[in-house]
Amino acid sequence: MSAQEPTAEDRAPAQVRERHAELSAELDDHSYRYYMGKPVISDAEYDTLMRELEGIEERHPSLVTRDSPTQKVGAPISVDFAPIEHLERMQSLDNAFSAEEFEAWVQRVESEAPIDAYLCELKIDGLAVDLVYENGRLVRAATRGDGRVGEDITLNLRTIEDIPVDLDQSARAAPELLEVRGEVFLPGEAFEELNARLADEGKTPFANPRNGAAGSLRQKDPRITATRPLSMLVHGVGAHTGVEFTHQSHVYGLLREWGLPVSDRYRVLTTRQEVADYIDYYTEHRHEPPYEIDGVVIKVDDVSLQRRLGSTSRAPRWAIAYKYPPEEVTTRLADIRVNVGRTGRVTPYGVMEPVRVAGSEVEFATLHNAQEVARKGVLIGDTVVLRKAGDVIPEILGPVTERRDGSEREFAMPETCPECGTRLGRQKEADVDVRCPNSRDCPGQRRERLFYIASRKALDIEALGYVAATALTQPLEPATPPLRDEGDLFDLTVEDLLPIRSLVLDPDTTEPKRDPESGEPKVVTFFANQKGEPKKTVEKLFEELEQAKEKPLWRVLVALSIRHVGPRAAEDLARHFRSIEAIAEASEEELSAVEGVGPAIVASIREWFDVDWHREIVRKWRAAGVRMEEEGAGGPRLLDNTTVVVTGSLSGFSRDEAKEAIADRGGRVTGSVSKKTGFVVVGDSPGSKYDKAVQAGVPVLDEDGFRVLLEKGPDAAMERRINTD
Repeated sequence: MSAQEPTAEDRAPAQVRERHAELSAELDDHSYRYYMGKPVISDAEYDTLMRELEGIEERHPSLVTRDSPTQKVGAPISVDFAPIEHLERMQSLDNAFSAEEFEAWVQRVESEAPIDAYLCELKIDGLAVDLVYENGRLVRAATRGDGRVGEDITLNLRTIEDIPVDLDQSARAAPELLEVRGEVFLPGEAFEELNARLADEGKTPFANPRNGAAGSLRQKDPRITATRPLSMLVHGVGAHTGVEFTHQSHVYGLLREWGLPVSDRYRVLTTRQEVADYIDYYTEHRHEPPYEIDGVVIKVDDVSLQRRLGSTSRAPRWAIAYKYPPEEVTTRLADIRVNVGRTGRVTPYGVMEPVRVAGSEVEFATLHNAQEVARKGVLIGDTVVLRKAGDVIPEILGPVTERRDGSEREFAMPETCPECGTRLGRQKEADVDVRCPNSRDCPGQRRERLFYIASRKALDIEALGYVAATALTQPLEPATPPLRDEGDLFDLTVEDLLPIRSLVLDPDTTEPKRDPESGEPKVVTFFANQKGEPKKTVEKLFEELEQAKEKPLWRVLVALSIRHVGPRAAEDLARHFRSIEAIAEASEEELSAVEGVGPAIVASIREWFDVDWHREIVRKWRAAGVRMEEEGAGGPRLLDNTTVVVTGSLSGFSRDEAKEAIADRGGRVTGSVSKKTGFVVVGDSPGSKYDKAVQAGVPVLDEDGFRVLLEKGPDAAMERRINTD
């Protein structure tokens, strides 16, 4: 659609022109807020406004101008980064929101040219970027910006491990010029860990993974970006010389050959039904990929047909995005309450009128801290926008201020701990969060620490769930809890457990669950049956406690709940120091020398081991037989400075067991293949990591070769590597 002189029949009435101007201004504002990471409406509401504007312009073509939101891509760029003009314009995609709209697009495309095949891929909800390679060397990278000019983020992009600075030319020479388009994102688990770390540091968490990716790429200091676990997948090319592509799938094959990260979930399909089945599959399995998606992109595979079909001023006619229903809804915020975490941080959460979103009914959502409540401008009684994606904790994005009626009220942070009554305060002057300082005796902190010890990222004690953790730390009977603190965990006896009666708490709110009929709080004898005999869960608990004693050192470090010390930092510390004693005695300078350990972690470790009862936990656990040093500590570490990627299913190892076996020998496990990777271990159904290893020339081992690596080291394993020629 392009601007044209109005005819007498086409001239729009004043009321229509006013609505067009109003919509244009509103959409420009929302687009700007979206790209600055501060959206105030959901994607679905934005799409509704855009479709209304498109409808007006279809009826009145004279209103279409170059500045109309329908003719633009993205938003104005930030002034914080130098502008870069893209070699070829980055376009947006038209959307289909139903099977009928998708079918209408197919009919339009196939009426112009016979289509042999479509390429279907997932639409990642991340940040679009543009990379330029000259003779195989990355020379610049930019955000999409307004589609013509983006922001220079070259240094920040280079910190992403997935992105090669130099293309792999071992099998095929790289072209003179190659402009690559892709999506940068934060994987779901990485996003949760990043937000937890930011909140723990008193910083504002990101609203969602998309904003997390954008915020991480817009850091002025690339060293900060380097600490963010960003990933990227490429999905197309722009300008290029020295190479010709016949099909979109041909493009992907060459990009993968040059070492660029390409999704292993795209499919080339020949019939409409196959495309519909692909769409339906990911409608049902939307949260199966490790990143957030908001739909499926369907492209004509044949590049010559793409050229024939052409583009509008903002979108190609040969591709469309099938958008899934939104995972953002609105509901009423009935109250804001607080709970206390394992490190004493007191966190507000919203209590809402129950609403169904992302396939489940939601009543509670996180608000992170009092500053975040104020920043979002949320009042008790507001109608709020709620987001939930998969297993991610529901989050309140902001209020719908237009629906306020004056009855809303501000939230006030309590002055005392809701669990033990201790006066709350900031641990450090610069902290944003308030904390309960009664760390040893606060029943809420004891419960949360014990539950965390049992989590999969720590000692993985399945029988020690939230009900059991509550029973052990704050029973109704007996009056004295069987655990003074977590140091007593491995000294429990069956006799300690049988008399316990406890409330059942909701892990999201720490409030008692109630009987649906009587309304009374639920009370359980979790460990004993009606005859007073041990339940089967008791036997399982003690079996798993014995197994937990053999867990590797890094898991023990995680289980100690030292602030900022998550699995990655714990692995680095365990690999470097090899024993809990060495970590406890290490100076700040020695701790700082460990890769991945920054000043905040160093300070937390020193502060933790300076506390008497913390050191007593370590003493009790050691006396009970908990492993406090790495296997073979003091002896040779066969995999020192060796990075290993494990992909596919191994018959003799679970993924965690393989990871721990590598860490025990001083090695490091990563999730992506690069030129720094020492070995790639492949099991059944290895996926794209095997292909990337072959292309990068990284040694590949089967399970037998992996055992040789663990038993004899890298030199012996090289002799057992798979021939991939």
